[in-house]
Amino acid sequence: MAKLPKPALAPVDWIGSAKDDVTRFPQEIKNELGQSLFAAQLGQLADNAKPMKGELREVTEIVAKGDDGTYRLMYTVKLGDRIYVLHAFQKKSTHGIATPKRETDLIKQRLQIARVRAASISVSKTEASSKGKQT
Repeated sequence: MAKLPKPALAPVDWIGSAKDDVTRFPQEIKNELGQSLFAAQLGQLADNAKPMKGELREVTEIVAKGDDGTYRLMYTVKLGDRIYVLHAFQKKSTHGIATPKRETDLIKQRLQIARVRAASISVSKTEASSKGKQT
């Protein structure tokens, strides 16, 4: 039986404390977020993921509901060939679905960091490609 080729997975780059924040979540939440992030690595959008609105429309939000509140993970795939995980947090409020302002401010700040990283990766690849063509 022939082996099927493995699908190419987009690399994941964690910004700020996002990865550490996720490690503190309950295991079932980590599993759900991980499956949804894996779908994103394959170029798919999980059922529990949706684009944010307004200024953050290039950011995708994954929502996982637990017994003790709702957990959210924000990422973007709009920058090069990587997934940038910008922020992860637990929303404890039982009223309103809006993302709190302090959280959106942090997401905006980390999105800027991701843009800088993506630009530097792009420049590095271009330089490496140019050097390879010169020899």
